[in-house]
Amino acid sequence: MICMACHMKTTLVIEDSVMLRLKEESARTGKTMSELVEVALRRLLQEPGTAPPPAPLPSFDSGGALVDVADREALYGAMEGR
Repeated sequence: MICMACHMKTTLVIEDSVMLRLKEESARTGKTMSELVEVALRRLLQEPGTAPPPAPLPSFDSGGALVDVADREALYGAMEGR
């Protein structure tokens, strides 16, 4: 039986530049370095094809067109500030 709530302490040797980036990301996100390393390892070790679907892209209401792009004169006028 695997204990899902158990935590194992270990020692890793991490290159200085990688460790610096890890510390910076930890400070930026407010997550512990352990949390970030665990997430990265889980992603590395997950079975191919089991990645979660990407987050949906944001959408917004542009408020509609300001000029009819088929009307060349109106388009040029808008670009020139007329």
